[in-house]
Amino acid sequence: MQGLSWLVLGLSYVGLGLGSLPRLRMNRATIALVGSALLIGLGALSLRQAWEAIDPTTIVFLLSMMVVNASLSYGGAFQLALLGLIRVSRSPFGLLIMLVFGSGLLSAFLLNDTLALVFTPLTLQVTTVLGLNPIPYLLGLAAATNLGSVATLSGNPQNILIGSFSGIGYLEFAAQMTPIAMVGLLLEVGLLWLYYPEVRSLKPFAQVPWLPLRLYPPLLRKSVVITGGLFVAFAAGLPLAESALVAAALLLITRRLKPERFLGQVDWNLLVMFSGLFILTRATRELVTAWGISLGSLTERLAGSPLTLLSSVAILSNIISNVPAVLLLQSLLPRQETTAWLLLAAGSTLAGNLTLFGAVANLITVEAAAKKGYVLSFGEHLRFGLPLTLLTLGFSGLWLCQPFLSSASFR
Repeated sequence: MQGLSWLVLGLSYVGLGLGSLPRLRMNRATIALVGSALLIGLGALSLRQAWEAIDPTTIVFLLSMMVVNASLSYGGAFQLALLGLIRVSRSPFGLLIMLVFGSGLLSAFLLNDTLALVFTPLTLQVTTVLGLNPIPYLLGLAAATNLGSVATLSGNPQNILIGSFSGIGYLEFAAQMTPIAMVGLLLEVGLLWLYYPEVRSLKPFAQVPWLPLRLYPPLLRKSVVITGGLFVAFAAGLPLAESALVAAALLLITRRLKPERFLGQVDWNLLVMFSGLFILTRATRELVTAWGISLGSLTERLAGSPLTLLSSVAILSNIISNVPAVLLLQSLLPRQETTAWLLLAAGSTLAGNLTLFGAVANLITVEAAAKKGYVLSFGEHLRFGLPLTLLTLGFSGLWLCQPFLSSASFR
């Protein structure tokens, strides 16, 4: 049974890395769910153990932030923000700057994949109206949502996990990670300026494009006020999941939108995948222990140096995706080692810029461009993503480890 359990576990992680399994119509959510069910059936862990493995803090936080994002989206906040950035950009290079830093800033506070979904079609529309090549702007948007999201615990799913497991405060995390996000955005602009001469132009646009804007002022005002209060709660050190849940509950009290509209924007696939991944991770630990492998020795090897940890996270994130990588590695890190958790956050997020398949935001932009007849190839993305990933990971290692070189894990 142990041999079959290892086989199921291996196939599950291969499927999670590929995003599907050959000849089967399965996505990451169903792969994680089916793998978990088979492991329970094989006795790798009991149903009670599987249920207890699911971290409620993470699931509640994710669900609540999805409701917050849905409310802001229906109110028109994202459209208003992007169109405001466009109107003050005035030139091709100005548009790139505003798009990169604007989407990076927003993704620091709201889930990055949502921003990629909303901003991508608008970016395509704007570049088409202005007669610009959309590829550098789409590359900039996808990378900026990844880079910006590294700054806070609410920026992306893997950071939400790390906040739940490590107990790092919202402001403490932001203070350490914001410089990484800012330097990353600057490096991104520099690389796009180097690779795409057409974006260097400072010549003002002949006319600012007019785009239809759908706003629902009452919902917009309510969403902005409640979301602002939510981030005040985060900054005050109140529990993240509980604060987000209360904010989501207040937003769901409405006469303007049917509940189906809100709940239809919730990424249930992501929640199912997270639940399945928690179970797969618990099964991995049970099987490793049953084989007599010491988790302590694995911890010592992994956390032997910052470079080892950062490179391990980055490589694993590109093999099986960043969320599964974080879930696999979190059990090996001591809760009190802040540096290790910050390195885990940096490595798992920044590695998403390496290839087209490294982050959901990359795939969103590629698919959107393809529908408009523009091809963003794997090679073209790698030409941009490889140096960006190496430079940002290098800076992260230097920035995060300098104050903590005397830390027990990194002696």
